[in-house]
Amino acid sequence: MLRFLEKRKVFLVYTPLVLYWIVLLAATSFPTISVPTTDVSDKIMHFIAYFGLGILLNLTLMFQNKYVNLKKKNWFNTIFIGSVYAALDEFHQYFIPVRSMEFLDFVADFFGLVLAVVFVLFLLRLNRFVSQ
Repeated sequence: MLRFLEKRKVFLVYTPLVLYWIVLLAATSFPTISVPTTDVSDKIMHFIAYFGLGILLNLTLMFQNKYVNLKKKNWFNTIFIGSVYAALDEFHQYFIPVRSMEFLDFVADFFGLVLAVVFVLFLLRLNRFVSQ
């Protein structure tokens, strides 16, 4: 499965990451009164959003070959880059009408990134097990 993704990384990993990140930025840039509401807790929505971002970002860092240090410690760099973005996004929301900057949103984002890295590591181990 990972070989399939790696061979088609531009269309299945890189492009979806860019589009996902644009949608994520756009979604957090609108006032909450213009965003449809759901019955799901916003912390769960933050967790899910950053879980998706973490998977795509981790795969991107793993598959790219230009920056060896990013590839070598892709799990750490995924959490670091994602966390910096999450912090900047929370700060950015401070300036959006009817939105607020919340530390617990950042915590949900962080744990979404961490679980995404664990999930990708699980897939790697599963892929090695199935290959053998």
